Amino acid sequence: MDQGDDGDGQTANADYSIRIASGIGAFTCEEWNGFAGTTRDDAESGYNPLVSFAFLSALEDSGCAVRRTGWQGHHLRLETAQGGLLGAVPCYLKSHSQGEYVFDHGWSDAFERAGGRYYPKLQCAVPFTPVTGPRLLVGKGEDPDAVKAGLAAGLKMVTDKLGLSSAHVTFAQESDVATLEAAGFLHRTDQQFHFFNEGFSTYDDFLATLASRKRKAMKKERREALADGITIDWLTGKDLTEKAWDDFFAFYMDTGSRKWGRPYLNRQFFSLIGERMADDILLVMARRNGRYVAGAINFIGSDALYGRNWGCIEDHPFLHFEVCYHQAIDFAIERKLKVVEAGAQGEHKLARGYRPVTMHSAHYISHPGLRNAVADYLQRERREVERMGEYLEEHTPFRKDLEE
Repeated sequence: MDQGDDGDGQTANADYSIRIASGIGAFTCEEWNGFAGTTRDDAESGYNPLVSFAFLSALEDSGCAVRRTGWQGHHLRLETAQGGLLGAVPCYLKSHSQGEYVFDHGWSDAFERAGGRYYPKLQCAVPFTPVTGPRLLVGKGEDPDAVKAGLAAGLKMVTDKLGLSSAHVTFAQESDVATLEAAGFLHRTDQQFHFFNEGFSTYDDFLATLASRKRKAMKKERREALADGITIDWLTGKDLTEKAWDDFFAFYMDTGSRKWGRPYLNRQFFSLIGERMADDILLVMARRNGRYVAGAINFIGSDALYGRNWGCIEDHPFLHFEVCYHQAIDFAIERKLKVVEAGAQGEHKLARGYRPVTMHSAHYISHPGLRNAVADYLQRERREVERMGEYLEEHTPFRKDLEE
């Protein structure tokens, strides 16, 4: 491992070395765009805007994901012996477990009660973002298996060499998890709810797949959400003005302060993503009496819409469901996107046409005693997540005759 000028250390393959970058700015935009899945022109891997250079750099440049907030950049660079860049992992040295959505507070409490030191830990993630995406980033044209294996070995080596308790790869793609499991990481699962666009031409096509009672309830809910003279605007690209961001930030702060105590994102972050990736953003904004009163931010991938934050300054029945879930479905159908990922948790999404989906993460625990205890817990947790997924799938609102 080469950290600054501290010297070289090697991963499992002697031809590779790992370097630690203290910020995304240590990569050039061209270097980061050379990884699969990070640009819109990557037709083979598909584009995930939440691992783009624009998004990750905005988090750091705005001061949202920096050392002061407990997210110190420790991004891994996998290089050849000659310094050629093969792959990378977006990583952060964490002094807490906030903003992750895969909860390990019980692990940290138990370890520290037993005399261990859980923090700092290494977190491989997109900060504040419970969305699946590539975590073991591979240079286009490189051997994915070899590069991912090198990155997995590098994560373990960095954790051990820095004396950290653990490394956590959250909201990972299943292919990444398979590589990490082979390297000795523990597999964890959880549940989310996603909408799947089955080639629908219109929203009515989607409604036709629902049971009659559910279809009527959905129509009624959407009517009542807009009953107070509310209209909906979709803002993207040049429509994302600073005034629009001011309005949305007011919603975000009001709702976030009540829900979380301290929202993670600041006003500058929204200006930066508006400058750097406006065409990849959808604001769904609700207007009443000539002003915006609620809104939700979404990010547009090559085949998915990623719903993120919502907020409001007026409470109206069902408006949250309309702005966050129904409008996202409308947009996905119009843009022919395959999936809507509507964020963490929320079984209420099931009744609105979203299906249960298993999420994956991988965890390397350095201490043998803690590792064994966590492994036992995760085995039982995975069984429970599987059972719950089966139960929820049986209670979706879809017509049974279409599923046979």
